[in-house]
Amino acid sequence: MSLLWIKNGRVIDPASQRDKVGDVFIAAGKFVKSLTAAQKKSAQIIDAKGLVVCPGLVDIHVHFREPGQTHKETILTGSQAAAAGGFTTVVCMPNTSPVVDNAGTVALIKSLAAAAPVHVYPTGCITVGMKGQSLAPHGSLQKAGIVALTDDGLCVQSNELMHRAVEYAKMFDLTILDHCQDDSMTDKAVMNEGVMSTRLGLKGWPHAAEDIIVARNIILSKYTGAHIHMQHVTSAHSVELMRRAKKDGINVTAEATPHHIALTEQALGTYDTNFKMNPPLRTEADRRAIIAGLRDGTLDCIGTDHAPHAPEEKDREFDYAPNGIIGLETALPVCLDVLVKKNKFKLPHVIDLMTRKAANILKLPAGTLTPGAVADVCIFDPAETWIYDTYAAFSKSINSPWNKQKLTGRVKTTIVSGKIVYQNGKMV
Repeated sequence: MSLLWIKNGRVIDPASQRDKVGDVFIAAGKFVKSLTAAQKKSAQIIDAKGLVVCPGLVDIHVHFREPGQTHKETILTGSQAAAAGGFTTVVCMPNTSPVVDNAGTVALIKSLAAAAPVHVYPTGCITVGMKGQSLAPHGSLQKAGIVALTDDGLCVQSNELMHRAVEYAKMFDLTILDHCQDDSMTDKAVMNEGVMSTRLGLKGWPHAAEDIIVARNIILSKYTGAHIHMQHVTSAHSVELMRRAKKDGINVTAEATPHHIALTEQALGTYDTNFKMNPPLRTEADRRAIIAGLRDGTLDCIGTDHAPHAPEEKDREFDYAPNGIIGLETALPVCLDVLVKKNKFKLPHVIDLMTRKAANILKLPAGTLTPGAVADVCIFDPAETWIYDTYAAFSKSINSPWNKQKLTGRVKTTIVSGKIVYQNGKMV
């Protein structure tokens, strides 16, 4: 029986409201209250003195590109990046090639995920081919093992089709994850609409395009009772819409990304495509509103929207480069810097946003150190400074705005189902 004894760390488990220096025990892939004297003698010991021991991080919004786009990322390389970032559970978006709109593709992804070092859960498409015209077979997708429905970057534009989709999703006890965007307002847009887009001569992307769909989804959730989750909220007005919906008891949740809490449209001044993303970086007022939403519970969790692209795809004119950045290996230090250091969040609150609260949105068996739970652990040094180098990182792509930047907070060990999968910069 595999035994692990993690000693002397600051143990933070928001699910059990635990925050104190102590030990964590693991036997046969599960957390246990303690080990016997005989077990302690044979257990592998990890001395976590000066380190934080918390549940493995959970990300419900990643793109691993397999099948079909393996020049950008694979389930294996994406999972390795996740482990290096302290993530033990991730949820993959269905915009692969082919898209995940049938049970066969779900089975393929699950077979590939079986060899991954972290838990990988698939999602299925809302519509056939992600074309927004007819509903995908939600029942067979659910039976095949998806954990949510989403058309991700291709928001369903028809309100009636979305109405039917959320009714079916509720029937099959599935959450809808929605990338909130009115396409009629964002055609050929490449950055936030405002003074900065005018100065740079780039087509602007109004925050109203997000606000309109967030409002629609709130109305549909209230009308049907279905759970709709808003992906990567970026607009101050959308945050306020969510705040009102939560007060009214409507069954909606939302996430924020590390890049939208850390960066603004001002970063685009050099036309660096590593700052081009969908939805775009917005204003300082929007950034502050997102942080306020995370503080008061309006926004429920952090999701990276890890979106790998090959170097030759990003290295072109700003208008033509694809949207998106990688983020799994930098998420924790960025959140520690922005939320804990600069905005005085309590560390357990930030860990809660990246573990328990993320897992609860999709009812995933993750995000806790409670005895009996699957033994997924992240051990990190909150004070260690290091230089992030995309070429030395685990993702197959290098499109990160934090390349060559000094970060504070570094994952030392990642444990999945009681096994050490990452330690001191190397996959185990």
